[in-house]
Amino acid sequence: MTRRIPVPAGKFPPAGGRALFEFDDKSLALFNVDGELYVIDDSCPHQGASLCGGRLDGKVIQCCAHGLRFDLRSGYLLNSNLVKVNNYPVEIIDDQAFIVIASEETAP
Repeated sequence: MTRRIPVPAGKFPPAGGRALFEFDDKSLALFNVDGELYVIDDSCPHQGASLCGGRLDGKVIQCCAHGLRFDLRSGYLLNSNLVKVNNYPVEIIDDQAFIVIASEETAP
């Protein structure tokens, strides 16, 4: 089962901005890069540090704690396909942004 979580207008970051969005038991970091919304878990897979406050360079977020850099498009650590932060697609329906979260049974 797939869930579509609406992004409240106050949580949609402006161009070049970011926002922290929490619902249920998830904490997500939202990034607006050139008008495109990217969503990842707000927890570095290394030691759980927040990624939302990291240094953003284009479509790459750098963890504040130890400097690991993740591609917002794929969630993968740069130059690796072994370490990944969960990332979520975004759908825009009638000017409303939705974060698409697949259940564990349907996730690849």
